[in-house]
Amino acid sequence: MIYLIIIFWFFIFLIFYSYIGYGILLYVLVKLKRIFFKQKSFDNIDYEPEVTLFVAAYNEKDYIDLKVKNSFDLDYPKEKIKHIWVTDGSNDGTPEQLKKYPDIQVYHQDKRGGKIGALNRGMKFVKTPIVIFSDGNTILSKESIREIVDCFKNPKVGCVAGEKQIFNKEKDAAAGAGEGFYWKYESFLKKYDSELYSTVGAAGELFAIRTELFEKVEDNILLDDFIISLRIAKRGYKIQYAPKAYAQETSSANVKEELKRKIRISAGGIQSIIKLKSLLNVFKYKTLSFQYISHKVLRWIFVPFAMPVVFILNFIICYKFNLFLETNIYSILFWLQVLFYGLSIIGAILQNYKIKAKLIFIPYYIFIMNLSVYYGLIRFLKGKQSVNWERAKRGK
Repeated sequence: MIYLIIIFWFFIFLIFYSYIGYGILLYVLVKLKRIFFKQKSFDNIDYEPEVTLFVAAYNEKDYIDLKVKNSFDLDYPKEKIKHIWVTDGSNDGTPEQLKKYPDIQVYHQDKRGGKIGALNRGMKFVKTPIVIFSDGNTILSKESIREIVDCFKNPKVGCVAGEKQIFNKEKDAAAGAGEGFYWKYESFLKKYDSELYSTVGAAGELFAIRTELFEKVEDNILLDDFIISLRIAKRGYKIQYAPKAYAQETSSANVKEELKRKIRISAGGIQSIIKLKSLLNVFKYKTLSFQYISHKVLRWIFVPFAMPVVFILNFIICYKFNLFLETNIYSILFWLQVLFYGLSIIGAILQNYKIKAKLIFIPYYIFIMNLSVYYGLIRFLKGKQSVNWERAKRGK
């Protein structure tokens, strides 16, 4: 029994560390760094290079006019922004719709090669020192380009990760409340990760790289944005977080659509950990490895499988020592888990109702997020997760 108790507390610690402890530790480390190390400023450097705004779009006709207007209205010299759209495989009139904008270079072929195929093909036409990637259905903040370019004043920065903001209109309450909360916490972690050393990866809604650092991505990669950004970090460059450069999009239309998105991310996360296995070497990559393991690996690989084990071990311990109705740490932890799973079940029942109750939907979203890892692992092992994925439906 003593071994079960040791395993129980070890798993409890790692789950706590993954979700809460790392954030606390990160906050403390950054505060200490601010005290003992003076940060070098690059504000006095005059840097305003040409940039390329790159959009890989598949059947985005409904968003084109809004996206193009947003792109043209960004606060940066118009003559220094090149616009490239790759619309391979689109059959809804997307390339035809874009032809009415002469300032946009459109590259299209009927064969669909997925987002990676579009990136690899389109990057051949990028001639600017900085390339900014954005999705066709996201709206960028007006100052996005300037905020991103400012980060590149530091020669050690090879990639800039923008912010992702979720706004909710007519959508599923569970998906909106959970997804919005998740990204707010992710933004906190990215901010402090960046200040400690490097943000751990970038989201495809908005990120930028030095064009010269781009490496062709394998056709079977599921999370191209994550792989591209971390491969740059592996080469000794930093990924800097730019919170004022944000991309807005609506939350998933419902939890079913969000689960579909999370399953793909989970499958891609497992694949990425295998592809980036050398990053697990803390002796070689030091702080980057520490951040990568703490922020991504534990959450993607360990926690989803540790949670049911902890619940089962907790039940066994309480049963063995008759602790269910006693006031002690084991019974408290057990009933807290029962409450968590109970709220998740209630959230599942109420998901079709427009009820904004974070107390219910945040546990439900966390449960769905961890459940998706099991589905993602199965898809990855069976090779059934296509790179030509259908985007999850978003709220309107």
